[in-house]
Amino acid sequence: MNVKRILPMFLSVLILAGAIGIKAVTSKDENNNTPQAVKVSKTIRRSPDETRGVWVTYMDLDIENETDKKAAFEKKISMIVSDMKKGGFNTMIVQVRPFCDAIYPSEYFPWSHIISGEQGVDPGFDPLEMIVEQCRKQHLFIHAWVNPYRIATEKTPSSLSKDHPYIMDESIGVNINGEYYLDPALGKAIQLIADGVRELVEHYDIDGVQFDDYFYPEDCGDFDKASYQAYLKSNKRITLEEFRKQNVNKMVKAAYDAAHEADDSILFGISPQGNLDNNKELFADVATWCEKEGYIDYICPQIYFSLDNPALTFEDSLREWLKLKKHKGLQLYVGLSGYKAGTDADDGTWLDNNDILKAEIGILRKAKADGFVLFSYDSFHNEDNASEIENVIRYLTTSPKQ
Repeated sequence: MNVKRILPMFLSVLILAGAIGIKAVTSKDENNNTPQAVKVSKTIRRSPDETRGVWVTYMDLDIENETDKKAAFEKKISMIVSDMKKGGFNTMIVQVRPFCDAIYPSEYFPWSHIISGEQGVDPGFDPLEMIVEQCRKQHLFIHAWVNPYRIATEKTPSSLSKDHPYIMDESIGVNINGEYYLDPALGKAIQLIADGVRELVEHYDIDGVQFDDYFYPEDCGDFDKASYQAYLKSNKRITLEEFRKQNVNKMVKAAYDAAHEADDSILFGISPQGNLDNNKELFADVATWCEKEGYIDYICPQIYFSLDNPALTFEDSLREWLKLKKHKGLQLYVGLSGYKAGTDADDGTWLDNNDILKAEIGILRKAKADGFVLFSYDSFHNEDNASEIENVIRYLTTSPKQ
């Protein structure tokens, strides 16, 4: 073998791979099945025309009652990806960590019950790797959707595994009205969230990481009174509201930094509630995130309102988001409520027409928004939503971007 002849050819392949923006998916350690990062930089992370996304929830991915879980999951993901591609969508935002657990092998979080049926049980395959592979085959962008704080609701999961962060260290979480969350004021909770984001970006060929709209729970009382008083002893006086907003901002900043340290081309975004006032109750400081660099690359408010919603119309809400000051480069996507289409939601105004979602996409295009995301994939196969979704798909496949 002529090494001198082969080496230049090998180097040329590497240079070409870097130029076209290839990033390896994962490699596996043979002993513990933990993904090992293999990094090659990638420069394009967003659609060149508009982001047309679909949220895929953990319920959409649930295979806990299936016998052959790997085959069932592969079939499910193949159908989801195919439906999105045929429907004119280009971005999947998939829920990979719903309850401080994971649908992938993680150093920090246990396996999710939605895959194996019981939290902490290894299903014997990597669902996220399978999702990434399917998306890449169909040239779809993929964002990993994370719920940063939530540990458990009153019913889900039915039990936490012994390797769950909260079970191993109860001081990291809090019980608020029978539900469990990581403590937003705790430094080690913030570090855990940031480490989890870094792990995702390092190990998987994803284009973005997205946090949803759950921050401090509503009506959380004074559970953090001791933390607040301890803070005041060694820091300048601020209100409890400012203290809580500051804690969330620290977490968002830490997650953003972790993602970009792992891969500076990644997109880090948040999908807050569509009514700007509601975010105040969750201590979500969306104005700061949008105006100042270093928090988010995109914002995706969930403007889940009809055009004639008596409480707040789609256009009125959009107008408020458009008014916000935005740092250079911030992308604005808008969440659309596929799940409300054809139902009696918003005082029955979704029953007035069957092209409301289509009209809202048209409004976003005229406003020069950077894209939209439909909630959720379940709408593709829901009888109530069918007519509206068919109109959206027809619109997207015949008029990809005006």
